[in-house]
Amino acid sequence: MPVRKAAVRALTTTLCAALLLAACTGAPPPPPAGGAAGPPGDHDSVPHRPPAPRPEPAWVDRLPGVGPSTRAAFPAGTTQALVVLGATTTTNEAEAVLYERDPSRRWNRVAGPWPAHNALRGWTDEHVAGDLRSPIGVFRIGDAGGRLPDPGSLLPYDQDEEFALQGAGFAGEPLEGSFDYVIAIDYNRIPGTSPLNKKRPLGAAKGGGVWIHVDHGGPTQACVSLAREVMPELLRALDPMKEPVIVMGPAADIAR
Repeated sequence: MPVRKAAVRALTTTLCAALLLAACTGAPPPPPAGGAAGPPGDHDSVPHRPPAPRPEPAWVDRLPGVGPSTRAAFPAGTTQALVVLGATTTTNEAEAVLYERDPSRRWNRVAGPWPAHNALRGWTDEHVAGDLRSPIGVFRIGDAGGRLPDPGSLLPYDQDEEFALQGAGFAGEPLEGSFDYVIAIDYNRIPGTSPLNKKRPLGAAKGGGVWIHVDHGGPTQACVSLAREVMPELLRALDPMKEPVIVMGPAADIAR
């Protein structure tokens, strides 16, 4: 029994000495004899890897049917877009959808799709007066008006009898009432003025007076037309604080 007590006393003295040495040098104490090492700490050589960043969802800043080159033409503050797509360069029937971008940068459809008409001979990216084609591109829309009273437009609205229209369209359909409601497309015009303003910054040869207006049942000279019941809805939806634009043209061109 005295021999066993002496062995225990010697082991205790050795452990105390080791702990005292570790406290002075900052080195970790040795693991107990026959035991496993403790969990790794800062002194271990295991590298610290920060969590991988979460990838952005695929829908962030994507607008259906609108490609990156077209999207690059958007004003920085735009969060509202009316997208009007035709099947080909030569078609005069199209589809319109209104989208808005939410705080998470996701574009959401808020109205439409609506059937639409564009110019008789389709679309062009070099519009000139009288070519019977609608211009392709991204254009601001910020001014409205019409022969009828303001239906609750958030855009500045100019009611004027000068919007009255007579005559017949390309298919013989009556044009009366086509300008009861209009929204000016900022192609070769002075923004912030009535759609009736006839000043053409690019010159008369480049055309002008390109509007969104009431559909008369056939193709237009250069404008985009929507059903009569749609126009008041669109006027109430377009918000100048959201810097709205119209994106218009053949689907293949707009998808670039």
